[in-house]
Amino acid sequence: MAPAIAYQGEPGSNSHMACLAVRPGWDAVPCASFEDAFAAVTSGEAELAMIPIDNSIAGRVADIHALLPRTTLQIVEEFFLPIRFSLLGIPGATVEQAREVHSHIHALGQCRKLIRRLGLTPVIAGDTAGSAREVAEWNDPTKVSLAPPMAAELYGLEVFAEKVEDDPTNTTRFVVLADRRPVPSREELPGPAVTSFVFRVRNVPSALYKALGGFATNGINMTRLESYMVGGEFAATMFMVDVEGHPEDQSMVHAFEELEFFTTEIRILGVYPAHPFRLHRDAEQPVDA
Repeated sequence: MAPAIAYQGEPGSNSHMACLAVRPGWDAVPCASFEDAFAAVTSGEAELAMIPIDNSIAGRVADIHALLPRTTLQIVEEFFLPIRFSLLGIPGATVEQAREVHSHIHALGQCRKLIRRLGLTPVIAGDTAGSAREVAEWNDPTKVSLAPPMAAELYGLEVFAEKVEDDPTNTTRFVVLADRRPVPSREELPGPAVTSFVFRVRNVPSALYKALGGFATNGINMTRLESYMVGGEFAATMFMVDVEGHPEDQSMVHAFEELEFFTTEIRILGVYPAHPFRLHRDAEQPVDA
């Protein structure tokens, strides 16, 4: 029996495609929610979970910034997926017949030019691939879907147009989660690394500025900084951070020593290899893995 990797969404979604790219030959397990994907790993139903965390156009993925700090799972890998959308309809229909386009709200927002040009009415669906399934079930030539290319084959739909996204650089960053395990040492992870962690600042003036100063003075590149409320307080006291480096690097050791002076809690979420996309961030197109 093949090992399993869980994801949120329906078969044919971008998360499903990311699973197939990162773990070919594994069973990809669809889950109704991110919490269910996390639970699949915790319960042993799946060895890993594939979770989208950021999109280059839409920004952070809702709920994930709050779920990650609370989970007992650990980030062990990252993956950058170029996002491509196709316009799909039922067999025998034509694009001229289309009146409504169904998809996830982010997909609709990322394909505005096509929607405007065709004069379609956007209708929000819970999932990109799910909208393709629904269009197939409705069998209505006036309804089309914006979905990943894989969904056309899965649900027996015709492709009216490919690569219809407004921005060809559209990319989603995913993280791969596993059960807690020892953080890999620098010897085990000799190449470029990313460290993800959360911290809570002390209630003193300029605490965040001072807490982050050590990373600047030690030349560490910070690629993500998210704030969120804790315990219903209307104050951004908890922060989630990604930095490029390994905790055993001398520069990181000094930065974390300074961080400890101004925080009441620091917890490592994961230390993992940097995806090649980070090394080619100046390229015009994302690197496909």
